[in-house]
Amino acid sequence: MNTPHPANYRTHFFQQFLHLSFAALVTVTLACGLWFGSASFAPIAAAVTQISLSDVTYHECPAELSEGAITSGGTSMRAKCFIVTGKANNSSGKPVLNADIFGRIYDANGNSVMENRTRLGSIEEVPPGVSDFELRISIPANQPTPLQLEQFKAAGFAGKVRR
Repeated sequence: MNTPHPANYRTHFFQQFLHLSFAALVTVTLACGLWFGSASFAPIAAAVTQISLSDVTYHECPAELSEGAITSGGTSMRAKCFIVTGKANNSSGKPVLNADIFGRIYDANGNSVMENRTRLGSIEEVPPGVSDFELRISIPANQPTPLQLEQFKAAGFAGKVRR
């Protein structure tokens, strides 16, 4: 019986290894080339546009809006309604759509009126330049006023965003 010499096995194995290594290197090189090359053809993602908010203040809701309750954990509590108003400054030069409003609201004792929540609402469209905005909020009726409005800002996109 003719048995192949062990040196031939090593040579054959080494040739197979080199062939597979070269194939893997070519595959990785092509994949990276396609990945980097596709960036020049990909559409530019809409970047978030920051909107500064100023002159932020509040007043009680008119009677027709102020009725209601807040439900939390299955418990219903009486609520106070307020309208937060201010100026939105869009310096991007383009209309910004669906701008989320963020901020912190504290009661007269310094307690947060919206625990663990900084997104308070949104502005449907913010035109370029300075414009007015308003936002309706409801807080538990037992939280004392005056309210303290802090760190208000907004951010949105120059293009349409699905919601």
